[in-house]
Amino acid sequence: MIVISRLRTLAHTHKMGLVGLVATLWLGASCQSSASDPAPAPTTPEAAVPATVLTGSTLLGEYTPAQLAARVQDIPLVGSLARYSVKVYRLTYTTRNTDGQAVTASGALLVPVATAALPVISYQHGTIRPDDENRAPSYYSQSSELWSAVSVLAATGYVVSAPDYIGYGASKALPHPYEHAASLASASADMLRAAREFCKKENISVNQKNFLLGYSEGGYATMALHKYLEEKFPTELPVTASAPGAGAYHKSAFAKYIMSSTQPLNFLSTYVWVLDTYNRVYKLGRPATYYYQEPYASRLQTNPFSEVPAQASALFAPAFRQAVTTSSDAALTASLTDNDIYDWKPKAPVALFHGTADDYVPYFNSQDAYTAMRAQGATQVTLRPIQGGNHFSSVATYTLQAFAFISQY
Repeated sequence: MIVISRLRTLAHTHKMGLVGLVATLWLGASCQSSASDPAPAPTTPEAAVPATVLTGSTLLGEYTPAQLAARVQDIPLVGSLARYSVKVYRLTYTTRNTDGQAVTASGALLVPVATAALPVISYQHGTIRPDDENRAPSYYSQSSELWSAVSVLAATGYVVSAPDYIGYGASKALPHPYEHAASLASASADMLRAAREFCKKENISVNQKNFLLGYSEGGYATMALHKYLEEKFPTELPVTASAPGAGAYHKSAFAKYIMSSTQPLNFLSTYVWVLDTYNRVYKLGRPATYYYQEPYASRLQTNPFSEVPAQASALFAPAFRQAVTTSSDAALTASLTDNDIYDWKPKAPVALFHGTADDYVPYFNSQDAYTAMRAQGATQVTLRPIQGGNHFSSVATYTLQAFAFISQY
């Protein structure tokens, strides 16, 4: 079905039709603002791509349009878009970890009960702490990002593939490679491949359209996935359009921003996770005392998720801060630039959504990506500022804007 047509129909039956709301959010936020060192080779070893990746499936439940609409009662017009019942499956599949070893991963697949060939969305979730394991998509819990708006989106006529990522679900015994571009991309791509394998096996009709959505870590994963698909699967999994939201795409600049900052930063506990991931994945072998001052070095050595101060100068060791700002630690710098995904040339349309007052993932990440992509010659990249929005208040607006964006294709 054509979602925009349904939105227009609703506009005639409601004083404040959702199409008006979406159009206002979408068009009002549409704005186009008119090189970095090359990254080292990927850390995940190249291996032959297996012909199939799907290893198992489990039906978790089937939900009617009325049941799904009830989950978004605060926005009844959104709920009224739900047209199809949706079956939710847990898929398991094979992918490769950061060391190149094959692992079993998992994800959720939302399938509308429809006869028409439907497009597919790959939905990349945001940050999930290890103690919130049940928020991973394959559990399909009420605390999952999939439960409400994304399920209603599926009920409008999209098959939704939602990877757990490595470190959750079937692979929860492994550490999650937080904000590691290569493994986020490959785990998401292999879940998308598994989703299409499952649909073929079960005679579920899907067309060739692949849309990519995600916010925060999910926005970063979406950008990495788009790049990966265009490089590795341009024919098998062509990207129709992507809408990444509020991702930390310019990792090397973000690191310098943090280490030079004098104001409180509320996200330093998650940035510790980034450093821990890169120290492990890139085999940097730095002790905690290299990164952090005491008593935090000892505490983080014991528990990487322990509380940390909001001031960078209080948390990070002075020599480490200097190494980042001057790029004097070559191996560390290489790990950061290897995860820069802002400077490349996408072929498919990209809409970069970001709150202008985001103090968790600064707005410059999307601005830098837009500027670099346009300089590379990408003509279908747009920057969509969410005026005055912070990292958390922008989520609802992002969801509506991203929905409107993909609906035009």
